Amino acid sequence: MELTLLGTGTPEGLPRPGCPCAACAVSVGTRARAATAVLVDGALLLDLTPGAVLAGARAGHSLAGVRQVLLTHPHDGPAVELPPGLPAAGRVPDGRELSVISGHRVRAVPMDAPGTGYEVTGPDGSRLLYLPPGGAPAGTNGQTGQRPYDVVLADVLGRPEALARLRASGAVGPATDVIAVHLDHDTAPGRELERRCAAVGARAVPDGTTVTVGEYRPAADLPRRTLVLGGARSGKSFEAERRLEAFPDVVYVATGGSRDGDAEWAQRVGLHRERRPASWRTAETCDLAPLLTDAGPPLLIDCLALWLTDAMDRAGAWDDEVWAKGGQHQLRDRVAELVAALRATRRRVVLVSNEVGSGIVPATASGRRFRDELGRLNTAVANECEHVLLVVSGQAVVLKE
Repeated sequence: MELTLLGTGTPEGLPRPGCPCAACAVSVGTRARAATAVLVDGALLLDLTPGAVLAGARAGHSLAGVRQVLLTHPHDGPAVELPPGLPAAGRVPDGRELSVISGHRVRAVPMDAPGTGYEVTGPDGSRLLYLPPGGAPAGTNGQTGQRPYDVVLADVLGRPEALARLRASGAVGPATDVIAVHLDHDTAPGRELERRCAAVGARAVPDGTTVTVGEYRPAADLPRRTLVLGGARSGKSFEAERRLEAFPDVVYVATGGSRDGDAEWAQRVGLHRERRPASWRTAETCDLAPLLTDAGPPLLIDCLALWLTDAMDRAGAWDDEVWAKGGQHQLRDRVAELVAALRATRRRVVLVSNEVGSGIVPATASGRRFRDELGRLNTAVANECEHVLLVVSGQAVVLKE
C-alpha cells in the first residue's frame, strides 16, 4: 500500500489565515501545510485539501484513478471543493465496512469527538488507521483483534492519549509507523516539531511525502532514560509529562509527599494531579531504587531535588557536625545506590530535577551544601541518561541526545 500525504495540517492549514503568531510566521516553504488529505494507492482519497489536484501533481500523482472519496470530519465554512471527475465525497457510518473497487476494504472507526476514523486494509493485507483532527477512538481502542497497524496517521500532538490507548490495546506496536497529521500552530515547525514527535514515538513529514507501507525504516529511537532540568516555573515538569503522555500505564513518582497544614503546597500538588492523564498511577515515595529495579511501565520521577532533600534529612546532612562525622558518606552511598539502579533499569524513565547552580550563592553552609550535592547528583544522573534537556522559559534545549 502506498500513501501520499497531500496535506498534513489542520483543516485551517498552516499558517492559519491572518494569524500573527510566531509559529505561523515561520511556516513558509516546506514548513507550510495544507489541510490533511491522504491518497491511498491512487484509488482512495481520505479527506480533501484545497487544490487537491495540484497537490497530487506536485507529489507526482494524478487523481484520475480515484474511485472513492471519504471525509472524516465536519467541514465548517464554505462547501468542500470537489475536483471535476472525482466521485462524490461521503462518509461511512460508524462500524460499517466498505469495499472499494480497487480491492481496498474500509471500516469506519467510531470516535470520541465529531468525526469518523478509517481503518483501511489494502489488497496486499497491509493496514492503515487514519484518525480525524482532534479525534481518538471511542471506547478502548478501535482495534479488531488483529495484528498492530502498519501505519497510523493521527493528531498525536493534539490528542496524545489516543496514541496511548492504541498502544495499550496492541493496535500500535514497536514496528508501527506513526505519522503526525492535522498539525497546528501550537508547536513551532522545524527542530521543535521533530523533537515533540520523536518524544511520543512518531514523526512528521512534509506535504507531498509518499510512504510505502512495509518499506524498511528504522524504528523510532525512544530514549530509555531522560533527564529534564530547569529552574522554578521553567516548564520542566510539563515537558517531562508531555514526553510520556502518549504511553499507557505510566507511574508518576512524586518525591515531595504531603505537608500537613500547608495549603499552598496542597494546591501545587492538586494542579499537578489534574493535568496528568487519568490512566496514570501515582506513587508518593523517595524509595526509588526498588522502583527502578522492578519491571513495569514507564516511570516519571518528579523531582530529584525533593528526593535529595529527603536523603539529606535521613542522613542528618544539614548539621555540620553530623555531616563531618558520617552524614556525607551516608548521603553519597544513597546517591550511588540510586545511580546504580538507574544504570541497570530496563524501564523507560523520565526524571525531573532543578538546576540551581546558576543562582545566588546561599547564605548558609547547609544551603551551599544542598546546592553542591544537587549539582553532583544531576551530573551523575545525566551521565546515565541517553537524553538530557534543559528547559528555560518553557523552551527545551537539548543538552544530550
